[in-house]
Amino acid sequence: MIRISRPIARWFVQARYPSGTNLLPILMYHRVLTEPDPLQPDVPHQALLAEQFRTLAGAFNVLPLHEAAELLRNGGLPPGAACITFDDGYRDNHDLALPLLREYKLPATVFVASGFLNGGRMFNDSVVETVRRLDTGEIDLSRVGLGKRLVSDMASRRTLIGELTKAVKYLDPVERDDFCEDLCRRAGSRLPTDLMMDDRHVKAMSDAGVDIGGHTVSHPILARVDGPAAQREIESNRDHLTALTGRQPLCFAYPNGKPNLDYTSAHARMVNGAGYKAAVSTAVGVASDDADTFQLPRFMPRERSAAQFVARMVRMATHRHRQVAD
Repeated sequence: MIRISRPIARWFVQARYPSGTNLLPILMYHRVLTEPDPLQPDVPHQALLAEQFRTLAGAFNVLPLHEAAELLRNGGLPPGAACITFDDGYRDNHDLALPLLREYKLPATVFVASGFLNGGRMFNDSVVETVRRLDTGEIDLSRVGLGKRLVSDMASRRTLIGELTKAVKYLDPVERDDFCEDLCRRAGSRLPTDLMMDDRHVKAMSDAGVDIGGHTVSHPILARVDGPAAQREIESNRDHLTALTGRQPLCFAYPNGKPNLDYTSAHARMVNGAGYKAAVSTAVGVASDDADTFQLPRFMPRERSAAQFVARMVRMATHRHRQVAD
């Protein structure tokens, strides 16, 4: 892995994010693996995450998200400010990411979809783990509009995972779960039930200083459910996490997170009304002076070296397009 010295990295970062610019890059992670997975090439493994965290600790002023959001709103961000977030509540956030956060003394926010704790499995992981286990041959996916697909080598499985995830994501939640259950049966073997954290992992992360944020109960596309259901998802998740950690969550992440497509300004008002201090979307960009505190953009680092990682962080400083729900 190609490294870059801390002084050089910090010089580049300070040049692009100097005092007074009031720019906030927010990094978005989900899982972290012990080693690379060819079926999930965008998911970082622990050694890569360690290198990214080492770079962040040496070159940036990494802040808790709720604190950074307040400073952004008041125009008082320090030079080189940045935030780290993880979505969904995966067990590896506790087992693999938490030791790295401690080692590099970095704050982070982990957004937890509480309905999947204690043995649950998200639909996208059902897709990945089923396709991983499918026998070589043809599979009929006409039910979700994909027709018949040939499953053979790793490339075909990776392509199928992408197509299935897109096809299933916007189904009605009940239909989505039913399809995933049917898909799981086709695997012919038991799928993992330990991908997500349980209650004690969430509590341990909170006790270690990691901010636990809201992410709804069942991770629905909020724009696809009615208003009362969306309100319940937001508030029940908040109450569950408060009871679990003893602290009311301060930040929220919209499931899937694309403005207007996945959530609307009405949902941003619900989150505000539920007592949150800030919320993040998946609109790609860096937050700046005109950012909506309840629709902060983020981006996912996919670089495979420290030099590329720094280059991406520097390049993103110019990506300030305001993308918010109407």
